[in-house]
Amino acid sequence: MRFSEQERAQYTRDGFVLRAGVFAPAELDGLRAAVEDTVAQVVAHARRPDSGPEFLLAGHRLQFSSRTVIQWEWRDGSPEVRLLEPFTHLDARFATLWDDRRLVEPAQDAVGVAAVAPFTCKLNLKRPREGSEFPWHQDYPYWYVRTSDGAHQIVTAMLFLDEATAENGALRVLPGSHRAGPAPRDRTEETGFLADPTRIDAAQEALVPAAAGSVLFFPSLLLHRSSPNTSAHQRRALLLSFQPAGRPRQEDMPWNPERVHELP
Repeated sequence: MRFSEQERAQYTRDGFVLRAGVFAPAELDGLRAAVEDTVAQVVAHARRPDSGPEFLLAGHRLQFSSRTVIQWEWRDGSPEVRLLEPFTHLDARFATLWDDRRLVEPAQDAVGVAAVAPFTCKLNLKRPREGSEFPWHQDYPYWYVRTSDGAHQIVTAMLFLDEATAENGALRVLPGSHRAGPAPRDRTEETGFLADPTRIDAAQEALVPAAAGSVLFFPSLLLHRSSPNTSAHQRRALLLSFQPAGRPRQEDMPWNPERVHELP
C-alpha cells in the first residue's frame, strides 16, 4: 500500500496523488448507506429544541450537535448539510477507516514518518444542484490556529464515494503550490482563512476528476477549491487527515482564530 517511487516523485512535485479503484463497489455501498444514516440522524437531533447552538461564520450557518460541527449549505434557508466535522465517531463503519492500510500506509509516506494518527475528519456533501462551491484555500491556516508547529505535517486522504466530475464539483488544485509555503490570504474576506484569488495563477489550475472508490492524498499547503454541483448526481466524500503519531486530535486543541493573522 506504500507509495511507489513514481507516486513519491509526483507527491513531491505536484502535491497530490490520486489512486483509482482503492475501495470496491460493495464497500462503497456500505459507506454511502452509513453517510445517509448518519446525516439523517444528525439532522433529526439538530432540529430538537434542546439541540446545540447555531451560529454564523462569514455569513454561513454552523451548528454544534451530536459532538460534531454541522455546516449547513450556504444558500439561505437550505435544509441540506454540506459538511460534518468530525464524523468517524458517529458510525462504526467510519471508525475502522483510521486503521485501514489503504489510507494509513500512503499517509505515512506522505508525511514521512513511521506511524500516523488521526488529526481530524470531514464528511463532505455536494447534493445535486445544491452543493455550493468553496473558494481557493489551503487547509494549513485552519490547522495553524490549532497547532502552529504541526500544521505542515498533516496529509488528507479524500475517499470519493461517488464519481467526481466538473459538473458535480470535482476538486480543482494548483499543482506545486504546496512548495511555496503559506499562500497570501484574502484580507477582504471576513474570517481571514481563504487565499487571495488575485494572487493565484488560475490558468495553472488542474481539475481532478475521480471515479467512485478513488482516494486523493494531498498536504495541508496545497491550494485547492471546488466548484458547485450543477448536476443531478451526488458528490459525497470522506476526508481523513493524518498527522505524526503521538499528537492530540484537533478537537482536543484550543482554537485560536486570531493566530491566522500571523500568516502572510
